[in-house]
Amino acid sequence: MAIKAPLRRTGPSAAVSAPAAPRGMVAAANWRESLFRRAVTGVVIALALVWLVPVAWTLDTSIKPENSTILIPATWKVSGPTLSAYSAVFSATDLGRWYLNSAIVTIIVTVLTVITTSMAGYALSRGKFRGKSFLFALILAGIMIPPQALIVPLFRELQSVHLINTYWALILPQVPAPISVFIFKKVFDGVPVEIEQAATVDGAGWWTAYARIALPLVRPTIAAVSIFTFVWTWNNFLWPFLAATSPTMMTIPVGIGTVVSGVGVVNALQMASAVLGALPLVLVFLFAQRQIVEGVAGTGLK
Repeated sequence: MAIKAPLRRTGPSAAVSAPAAPRGMVAAANWRESLFRRAVTGVVIALALVWLVPVAWTLDTSIKPENSTILIPATWKVSGPTLSAYSAVFSATDLGRWYLNSAIVTIIVTVLTVITTSMAGYALSRGKFRGKSFLFALILAGIMIPPQALIVPLFRELQSVHLINTYWALILPQVPAPISVFIFKKVFDGVPVEIEQAATVDGAGWWTAYARIALPLVRPTIAAVSIFTFVWTWNNFLWPFLAATSPTMMTIPVGIGTVVSGVGVVNALQMASAVLGALPLVLVFLFAQRQIVEGVAGTGLK
């Protein structure tokens, strides 16, 4: 009598699970991962402490009497802390006007940059038009061109139309941001197009799909681009230094630089000016750090 071979099962039930790794190997892998994380955390903490040293020195020097800032060897000890350097900055300069100029320029540049670059990124991601690849290549090339190379042509062009020492001269050259266009395009590429196609079937146009569907889906990216644009514009020194020669049109970085050069090297005054100039950025970071992290994670920049 012939013996029949057992039938082999096929399908999901036939899958054989791989043998589990020995406990020793799993424990060693977990230990190495834990050690790596602790090492990375230690390096980050060390770098943060190194960065905090000049910040603490700036604050310490700004509240010292001027004769205490020139002692040798230098010391952290504050004998008779005073805010005279801060009051001297406000009384001897047009700091309020410079703050207003910086706020106007930075806010308008940030808003215009987010609007224009998000629209350009959406068009490059969803649009179909002739020369699209060439245009995107030009944008990538614009990322690699240092902004300093365009300063002289921009200055001469604005000077020829008499826009120097105006808000237009401070704002318009800082709006184009190829890196922001690239970021928005990549983020829109990751948004499912089916949502917008369904809205198009219901009669939605390009603007409705962009403003009411695409933009709300990339809010973390909008927050990240806005914050980084704000910080970059507020700290920008070279272009405002050339485009605003009038004291009434200077921004914070340019104005503070002229104060220090005008009164000579006064350590307490210089450090107080630096603290006042950086204070808005510190506040932005404190109130928007969650948006910064979510925005960077949403853009895929690591």
